[in-house]
Amino acid sequence: MKIALSTSLLALLLSACASGPRVTDHGAVAARPSPSALPEGWQRGPFMEVFVRAYQDSDGDGQGDLRGLIQRLDHLRLLGVTGLWLMPVQQSADRDHGYATQDYRAIERDYGSLADFDELLRQAHARGIGVVIDYVVNHASWQHPMFQQALQGPGNPWRDWFVWSEVAPQGWDIWGKNPWYAVSQQPWNWQGEWKDLPQAPGLHYFGTFGPHMPDFNLAKPEVFDWHLDNLRFWLNRGLDGLRLDAVPHLVERDAKDWNDQPESRRLTKRLQDQILAYPNRFVVCEATAKPADYAAPEVCGSAFGFGLERAIMGAVGGRAGAVQELADYFKTRPQRMATMLANHDIFAGQRIWDQVQGDEARYRLAAASLLLLPGIPFLYYGEEIGQAGLPQLKGDGPIRGPMSWNAGGGFSTSAQPFRPTSPNAATHNAEAQRADPGSLFHHYRRLVALRRQHAALHSGRYEAVQVDGTLLCFERATGAERLRVCLNYGPTARALPARGLLLWAAPQAPADTLPAWGVRVERLV
Repeated sequence: MKIALSTSLLALLLSACASGPRVTDHGAVAARPSPSALPEGWQRGPFMEVFVRAYQDSDGDGQGDLRGLIQRLDHLRLLGVTGLWLMPVQQSADRDHGYATQDYRAIERDYGSLADFDELLRQAHARGIGVVIDYVVNHASWQHPMFQQALQGPGNPWRDWFVWSEVAPQGWDIWGKNPWYAVSQQPWNWQGEWKDLPQAPGLHYFGTFGPHMPDFNLAKPEVFDWHLDNLRFWLNRGLDGLRLDAVPHLVERDAKDWNDQPESRRLTKRLQDQILAYPNRFVVCEATAKPADYAAPEVCGSAFGFGLERAIMGAVGGRAGAVQELADYFKTRPQRMATMLANHDIFAGQRIWDQVQGDEARYRLAAASLLLLPGIPFLYYGEEIGQAGLPQLKGDGPIRGPMSWNAGGGFSTSAQPFRPTSPNAATHNAEAQRADPGSLFHHYRRLVALRRQHAALHSGRYEAVQVDGTLLCFERATGAERLRVCLNYGPTARALPARGLLLWAAPQAPADTLPAWGVRVERLV
């Protein structure tokens, strides 16, 4: 609804914004599809999710950057991943997680430059690794020049690029909050956290994820077309794909119908079509409510399989019913689901080390579950070395600490990196783990290699699923190969006669026994 600003409020906003910053991430971008530098099938993974700010600091400022990531690509190549998913690398107002985008066509100032990004693409491609970046469609930062200019009034050309109301609409509840925020209470000095704001009279704007991130008006065709231009900006540089953030929230109709509307699905399909118009690219969506629906080719083509991580960690933790829940997951879901044990959001769980309380036997079983089940597996940086979280921090901070590269941390030469070193860095760091053939890192590396070597594991059917208490067995099959996978989610050994040629087992045991927390993979003949 278009409305007029009061004279006094307009004067206040004009004094705060002046003439408004210039919009730089605007303008048409023509598609220039080019051949992919990667082999067919690279999208099968595994992927590594990387928080660039926490990965490697190359210049001593205490913040991770693209040059630091480039320095560590050989670690990822050795592990065997075929893709990287980078949390937002575009310039942001939050100067942390990156989801409050301030310029959609610029690199975050702490991370480097577009030239650094281009070099990352070249270096990753030389190692057979694709690069996927996060893209935030639903909202921008309140500091984005478009929003700052929109505040000047309904005559501004950016005014209806966002969603407004003359009064605070009632009856809304998104995750326990009313998502309408008074302009007079706008967080001009927001520093990374926000608190509930009391309702107030006057002009309000809509922000699904808080007052610092106003929602775009995606019902306006020009807004969506601009997003397509932004995608082409990155794809034209040779980017290999995108992870689309929070796509069920693109269009909200009212206080009742605000999540996963048909219009959001149609827009998501258009985003997918634009990305896949470039050869051998990949797209994956975040859709927490109905991920299987969004994984369909008619919507996104792949989506994160929320719920599977809880089933796996519940099974290794002894939760009643979790083994059956895990066994059933892919009976009704497409194999193009993106799977994980944890990610950058605390709602998906703590770091795996903390969830299993340092029990490496259960940790290894969780890793095997992820990499032997169907799906496109995503690892979370530090997961492959058993990195612990930072329990002293709030919010998502505990799971977004600096990567542990050596016993001293190795993330930065700064005396004060942006977050402290992991509490188990002395033992669980990349240097020590790579040097120990029996380490968790090499457990992951061998599982990744096994998965990549056998088509039945990376793309085979999921059949003959059986659960017997804590024992889960299933078969993965293609036309040329049939493998049997058995996992013991219990603390005692189980009798399990061999049925085929042993391909992999951990830990080692007699042929008729599956040890506690053990895994066996056989080729059936």
